[in-house]
Amino acid sequence: MSPPDTPQDQMALAAMVAPLRRYARALCGDRWAADDLVQDTLERACTRWRLWTAGTDLRAWLFTAMHNLFIDGARRARRQATEPLDLEALEHASPVSPQATEQALDLQRCLLRLPEDQRETLLLVTLQDLSYARVARITGVPIGTVMSRLSRARARLRELMDGEGKAADAAPRPALRRMK
Repeated sequence: MSPPDTPQDQMALAAMVAPLRRYARALCGDRWAADDLVQDTLERACTRWRLWTAGTDLRAWLFTAMHNLFIDGARRARRQATEPLDLEALEHASPVSPQATEQALDLQRCLLRLPEDQRETLLLVTLQDLSYARVARITGVPIGTVMSRLSRARARLRELMDGEGKAADAAPRPALRRMK
């Protein structure tokens, strides 16, 4: 194990905790799981610190590590067939105003209904304000795929938030005409 040994490296790593936590909470949809993911990411960063090249983008390196840990955890959870988070129970237990809670839970429900790759891309671009190139590096896909996933995620999220998600799932969509 070779943790960051210079004060600059330690400060840079400490400065990344808040963005990592914010992204992990949005990605996981569960505060405790998100905190565990951040902890695992920081632990991995410290144990593999020698692999980070000074002068390169620490943020992208950490987000890539978090991405890989999240994907590994999701695969493990699928294999173990764990029970999904009960958002209805959380809605009734919240001390926040009912309207604010309802909007937040609606957004959270809609985000969780997006396919994992689309949700991840949407959160990296919008919540973390990363460029398409950085997101492509973190997720390991071409920039065109990032743009496509982002477009589909935004469109689907709009549908779900407007309440059209149920109707869109049930009824076939009309064919789009191409205009030049």
